[in-house]
This record gives sequence, structure tokens and C-alpha cells, in this order.
Amino acid sequence: MIKDYNIYQYSKKEQAGYFLLGAVFGAITGYVFYDSIPGMVLLTSYAFAYLRMKRKELAQKRKWQLNLEFRDGLLSLLAALNAGYSVENAFAQAVADLKLMYSSDALIVREFEGIVNQINMNCTVEDALNDLASRSDVEDIINFSEVFATAKRTGGDIIKIIRNTCNIISDKIEVKREIITLITGKKFEADIMCLVPFFIILYLRLFSGDFLKPLYHNIFGVLFMSFILILYYALFRLTRKIIHIEV
Repeated sequence: MIKDYNIYQYSKKEQAGYFLLGAVFGAITGYVFYDSIPGMVLLTSYAFAYLRMKRKELAQKRKWQLNLEFRDGLLSLLAALNAGYSVENAFAQAVADLKLMYSSDALIVREFEGIVNQINMNCTVEDALNDLASRSDVEDIINFSEVFATAKRTGGDIIKIIRNTCNIISDKIEVKREIITLITGKKFEADIMCLVPFFIILYLRLFSGDFLKPLYHNIFGVLFMSFILILYYALFRLTRKIIHIEV
């Protein structure tokens, strides 16, 4: 099981690949903005910033995947309860059903197997779900954990609660998918707009070198291009923040 879904742990292959990608982009940027080996070497350090940025992106993507799979997990759990299984045994049956839909290393399969293992070690279902909720930091899982615990204490209708939760999660997922569809084009446009200034400078460097010559290999040029680069990066980060929408 994953200890904290907000922290993505790279594999060695992933870390090397993303680090190399960030370093190459930083070196190209150093060439475009400074036309010097020291500038290229210095900006390869962008690889570290790229690793941090990519780590957050992958963590959010993993949480979204868990959210999708959790809905299917609840549907499997609901089917087991309707078949007459107790809550504790229903999770074991749900694992068997989920393995027909997902691979054995899927997030929800591993998490439900973890819940089953905790139940076998005399841990209550409420505590096992609360553990998943705290580690995942996914709103739907947190809400379900709280409602489930309350229902168990008060003798509520567990089947009805799970059915209602599935409907709510499904509605939220569909809304988020519609939003993602609507803003995908805008995200692409934003990415193009962010890259346009970079390619304009690169184009001028390659085909009109004399036009930009005064901006290289002198103090004024270094300061000016550094200011432009910082402004460019700030606008890039601002754009990414604006188009990031939480549902």
C-alpha cells in the first residue's frame, strides 16, 4: 500500500528519464537565452525544478485514478452485500471481482487487499477505511469513510449508504470529465502561447543572428535576458495555476 498519495515516489527509471528531460530543456534554454556554455550548464539545474513539478502532477494523476477505481470498488462491494455477504466478507469478495476488471497491482486492488488484511488482523472496517482516507487525501474516500463509520455506530443502512455514495461519486466524476474536456483545448492553447516566445527567440538566433547579437556576451545582455527568462518562467507558472481546476 502507498503510505501517502500526496507524495509520489519515482522509480529509478522515471527519475533518470525526467531528470534528463529537464536538464536537456534547461541546456537548450541556456543556449537560446545566453549563448554560452556556463549559461547552459547553469540552467541544467532546471531538472530539479522539473522533477518537483512532475512529482506533484503525477501525484494528482494517481489520486484521480484512485478516485475512479474507488467507485468501481464500491460497486463491487455493493454487489457482494446484496448477495448476502457480511461487510467484512464483502471486501474479500470485492477484491475477487476487482481482479477481473483490473490487474493485480491496480491501486484499488492493493488497497482493498490491504483492508482485508487489516480485517483479518482484527482491525475494524471503520479503522481500515479511515486509514485509506487519511493516506489518500481523496475527498470522496474521506466522506465515505466518515459516513460509513457513523452508519456502523448508529445501525444505519449500509447498502443504501454505499449505493448513494456510488451515485454521488459517479456524478462528480462525470462533471469533472466534462470540465476536463472543455478546458483541454484551452490548456493546449496556453501551452502553445508559453512556447511561442521561446521559439521566436530560437528562430531569430538561427536565422537572424545579427539581430540579437547585442544581447549576448555583455553585462547588459545577460541582465536583460535574465529578466526576460524570469518573467517568462513566472508567466508559465501563473498560466499553469490558472488552468488547474479542482472539482
